[in-house]
Amino acid sequence: MNAEATHYYYTLPESLERRWTLLATGRGVSAVLFGPEELEAEVQRRRARRPGAALAEDASPFEEFGVLDRLRRYFAGEPVGFEDIPLDPAGTDFQLATWAALGRIPYGEVRTYGELARDVGRPKAVRAIGAAVGRNPLPLLLPCHRVVGSNGALTGFRGGLRLKQRLLSLEGAPPLKDAGHERFRF
Repeated sequence: MNAEATHYYYTLPESLERRWTLLATGRGVSAVLFGPEELEAEVQRRRARRPGAALAEDASPFEEFGVLDRLRRYFAGEPVGFEDIPLDPAGTDFQLATWAALGRIPYGEVRTYGELARDVGRPKAVRAIGAAVGRNPLPLLLPCHRVVGSNGALTGFRGGLRLKQRLLSLEGAPPLKDAGHERFRF
């Protein structure tokens, strides 16, 4: 089986009260999961898309991509970027454009969904941008935690608003008002 058909995964040691699980193909990192509990569902989705694809716990692709060292440094509070890490997310053209815009938000800064929509060249597509941000398969690497509401307050985040604020605090961003939906308060 070739490297592109093989799915690798690796779980990082606990950082910020979570275990982070990474997935990759031979082309790059394809997902960052909020812990091993998300792994099984993602494995089923991948096997449905590519029957027969192997899944193995193997850190070597991630070491080769340089992502493990960067994440460890990131969680230690060092301002690192992920721009040159090879990525292999699966999404629509619109989602891919939105996720690329996430990758351009500087460390420790935030952008609103409206600013992100303008960056993508679709200034009226704020709600669609929000939906694409919510489907980001590569949080941290494509930093969706840096996106806030139009009033500058915290809004939805798959990992929960407390984690979103902790990630922003780790990056030196000032505390933000919590205006997110109740379902994200965990």
